[in-house]
Amino acid sequence: MRTLPDLAALRDEAADWDLRGALPERTVRDVAAAGLLGLDVPERYGGGGATPLELGELCARLGSVCGALRGLVTVQGMVAAALARWGGAEQRARWLPRLAAGDQLAGFAATEQEAGSDLTAVETRISEDGDALTVTGDKRWITFGELATVCLVLGRLDGRLATVLVETDRPGVTREPVSGQLGMRAARIAHIRFDAVRVPKDHLVAPAGFGLSHVAGTALDHGRFTVGWGCLGMAEACLADATAHTAARTQAKVALADHQLVRSALARAAVDTEAARELCRVAARLRREGDPEAISRTVMAKYAAARAAASVSGRAVQLMGSAGCAPDSRAGRFFRDAQVMRIIEGSDEVSELHIAEHLLRRAAASGAEAGEVREGGPRA
Repeated sequence: MRTLPDLAALRDEAADWDLRGALPERTVRDVAAAGLLGLDVPERYGGGGATPLELGELCARLGSVCGALRGLVTVQGMVAAALARWGGAEQRARWLPRLAAGDQLAGFAATEQEAGSDLTAVETRISEDGDALTVTGDKRWITFGELATVCLVLGRLDGRLATVLVETDRPGVTREPVSGQLGMRAARIAHIRFDAVRVPKDHLVAPAGFGLSHVAGTALDHGRFTVGWGCLGMAEACLADATAHTAARTQAKVALADHQLVRSALARAAVDTEAARELCRVAARLRREGDPEAISRTVMAKYAAARAAASVSGRAVQLMGSAGCAPDSRAGRFFRDAQVMRIIEGSDEVSELHIAEHLLRRAAASGAEAGEVREGGPRA
């Protein structure tokens, strides 16, 4: 794994980033210089070639410091993963080294006012215009959209969902920074409008019709994986803070940690956190092995870890009292961030539907196999 920046020092700054509503550009440059923006990009493209477990552990460590810091690595990785799998040879050779080095900062522009969980509802138009493509539409809630130099945009080309790379310095691109949202306040989130923005045709990633199911699907799968590990880091940090506080704090000459209810809360938090870690590790192993179960296990891991981050941060705030509610409280900041984690890259409800559907398909397949055995085996 590449050398990490001084996370202890960054942790001390993270509360200020949240209050100011911006991850500093110098920190973005430091993360890029450390090679963390291309950690799992193949080495032949200048990346670190990290395994899923190495990437996950990095995101857990970053997540324990600042959700926006982890979000920077997530969105860069989402776009790089989509290009690595579905981009043409020339696209990979051109874009992946720039993304890995941080020379280009990526944005994933999929969500719209009427297209959130259901991305089939996107209305952004991608049209052929001679030797170019034009992109018109309004995209919302783009993580690091305020700083992104290139966006992977999901839209419709000839009625079919497609993805196209759009540099943000092109005429017709305008940004609206977002501030004061519930969580992820330092993630430089922005709404971006594309008004008849012209790009070369070679900026189209995969044929029209592959935009959501393949290109965006790969990006979202990568995002769920890193978000899940980041949520694990949040839960572990909150558990550590709550444990340290209750061990040191006394009331009426009795240590908080000596109260049965306090110990019960810590125990539940510990179990939730450890369960999330194990699910994240399973997802990492299956991804490395190329197992078809990896996608569903990633959904499960992200679902469990986001819920753990929410429950453990909530318990930490409760146990820490006024200290948990202070402006510089890590637990309080993560309590807000965790609510966002339960929405992005697949809300809790969407994840539950996916997990249940996967279980039902497996049950149906098992029933069919059992029927074949009872009837004397499969027929030719």
